[in-house]
Amino acid sequence: MNRFVLLAASTVALGGCASVQTPTRASAPVVTIDEHRPAPDAMRWLYGSGEAAGASIQTWRQIADYSIAIAQQSSVARSVPLGLPDAEGGIGTRSCTARDGTGKPLAVVFDVDETVLLNTGYEYWQALSGRPFDPSEWDQWADNGAGIARPVPGAVTGLRRLREAGITVIFNTNRNSETAAGTIAALEAAGVGPAAHLETLFLRGDDGMGGRKDGRRARIAESYCIIAMAGDNLGDFADVFNANESAIAARRAMVARGQYAQLWGNGWFLMPNPVYGAWQEGSIGEVFPPDVRWKPEPGDAPAIMEGQ
Repeated sequence: MNRFVLLAASTVALGGCASVQTPTRASAPVVTIDEHRPAPDAMRWLYGSGEAAGASIQTWRQIADYSIAIAQQSSVARSVPLGLPDAEGGIGTRSCTARDGTGKPLAVVFDVDETVLLNTGYEYWQALSGRPFDPSEWDQWADNGAGIARPVPGAVTGLRRLREAGITVIFNTNRNSETAAGTIAALEAAGVGPAAHLETLFLRGDDGMGGRKDGRRARIAESYCIIAMAGDNLGDFADVFNANESAIAARRAMVARGQYAQLWGNGWFLMPNPVYGAWQEGSIGEVFPPDVRWKPEPGDAPAIMEGQ
């Protein structure tokens, strides 16, 4: 995959003393290849550490154990809460009975990136180049990353266990719908497929709601009884969490208290991702509310000019 081409402009001499300057073309960024430079700490943890692998395997085992136990029940009345506005279900469940009175087939819904696939190739480029996220580069990766993207530790075994138990595996990702073929190829190459677009794979652009996933979840629930969901971002469970990402304290409180708090490990399973996500918001004042702040006594630490 020749994704990075360095272009150069030159001056061409045309006989005698005369010369003509050729028009210069915009050059692609020149990247200094220094693989000995320290990787960002978050990438070290997620893509290189044994601790991350252990946490992922642990979560995948919990997903499979929980879902198989639910599937062994004599019947399942309603799906796991899907975050959908629904007075009947409180926080958006759907009936597991189809219109004809039969039970819907059971399914577990997964995000893809950093939940099922590790985007090791793309993140390598990010670490090497130091460039900010570029949607066009990301789409290139989504189209051409098959064989480089690795499965999240535990995913291959976990998905195999689900499928062997007769549970349908469905992927709901914010990769663009134009990258469906590349995404399917990446899932297959990583050993976590199969997937079929608009059947067991749903992507951004499939329903006109952009990156919000509630609409896709509702569509899946029309045909399936969703007994569990897994992702690395709160929006993988309910759009309400990402409605105001700048409301740091309120967002955290919503997750950690009340009806939503009961769902973690009990139908909702969160994969660790310290590299990117909606969590990347918050000033010192927002992350540390007044009732948790502390300072050493004067003289024990350098003076700090507050508000500067």
